[in-house]
Amino acid sequence: MNEFNEKLIALLHYPTISWSTVFQILKRDPTLDTLHPYQSSEQLKMAFPSTGNLATEPSNESFYPEIIHEQIRQYKTNDITVITIFDKQYPKYLKEIYQPPWALFAKGDLSLLEKEPKLAVVGSREATQYGKNAIRSLFPELIENGIVIVSGLAKGIDTLAHEHAIKNNGRTIAVIAGGLYHIYPKENVKLAKEMMNTQLIVSEYPPDTMPQRWHFPARNRIISGMSQGTFIIEAKRKSGSLITANYAVNEGREVFSLPGSIFNPCSVGANDLIQQGAKLVTNAGDILVELR
Repeated sequence: MNEFNEKLIALLHYPTISWSTVFQILKRDPTLDTLHPYQSSEQLKMAFPSTGNLATEPSNESFYPEIIHEQIRQYKTNDITVITIFDKQYPKYLKEIYQPPWALFAKGDLSLLEKEPKLAVVGSREATQYGKNAIRSLFPELIENGIVIVSGLAKGIDTLAHEHAIKNNGRTIAVIAGGLYHIYPKENVKLAKEMMNTQLIVSEYPPDTMPQRWHFPARNRIISGMSQGTFIIEAKRKSGSLITANYAVNEGREVFSLPGSIFNPCSVGANDLIQQGAKLVTNAGDILVELR
């Protein structure tokens, strides 16, 4: 790891650091030369007056305290790779989004980041039999055509998407809220471990970060951001899946939606999307024709 990357990654370990703060620091000092390993937050604030939110750190804490240094050293031991936005391996589509993550903390098969095309598949945490059947029916052909499935390791549709990708000998990436040492929900720890061995799990947060409420909508921009298209399978009117679809629309990516019964609350959001111009999906070909 070069010195610049190490300084950037260390910056991301500040609990109070925001995307914009890192942006301000890089704008003022693109090479990060003014950052020194043992700089207190006070000194950091003096060097970069715009980084106000670092003031909440204890004033005697250095910019790169031994504890952060130790954490970063341990990543290699735990097979965790940190890919910054300046690295060649960083997913090309993700670079194009608004506020792309400064780094991805990744564990598993890194070659998946370069495989295309990727399809984000998200949906309700309370998947119905209809949603399960749709995945079972559509996935074999998608996988056969080399589509990499990206989802969020949440309960319901996300879990099914990862499981069916694996079951069909396909490839899948999970983008999680919180860090790699704190898998949520707990019932997906076994699936996560399997994916860390054979597939890929990524997060924009250092591994020891506990998942916070706001991490979930934030990670949705990464799910849609690294994918050429986003497929919504069952979503209520106000749901995280629609946030993901919204990000995809804003980035000019394809949005696909599975039509559902007007009597099923889980299909209301998906049907709304079709009314707004998402592509209605009845078979795998509907997706493949757009992603090829």
